[in-house]
Amino acid sequence: MRNMMAGVFVLILSFANIAIAQEEHVAIFKNVSGNVKIIRDKSDIVPVAGTQLMKSDVIVSGPNSSGGIVFKDGTLLTVGSSTEIEINRYVFQPEKAKYDFSLYLRKGEAIYSSGKLGKLSPESISVNTPRATVGVRGTRFIVKVD
Repeated sequence: MRNMMAGVFVLILSFANIAIAQEEHVAIFKNVSGNVKIIRDKSDIVPVAGTQLMKSDVIVSGPNSSGGIVFKDGTLLTVGSSTEIEINRYVFQPEKAKYDFSLYLRKGEAIYSSGKLGKLSPESISVNTPRATVGVRGTRFIVKVD
């Protein structure tokens, strides 16, 4: 009986960890070209198509490299060559009317194309750079930081 209870407890903890990980998942890589990495919790991950992104991930691309990212709401982000971008915040909960999306582009270039979040709550989106903040009111733009 004790072994069975311990097994059930381990199973419950496993499912809880999976649920927590799924809640943090905010986007996936649609494609990757060249030398791209994700920095997560001081570890480097080499993404491939289908790799999940979490809040606070930093995406770094090398020269002549790029990556296409699709967020849960359908927002598209193309990370250009020699770019470093961090996902600061991402909340997309239309059933609770909770929205928040903030990226920090430290260097390089990115193309942003709004998904549902941009239509439902454009004021909740910001792209920050070392010198400026872009408030999203349109649906598509290119931002470059030298």
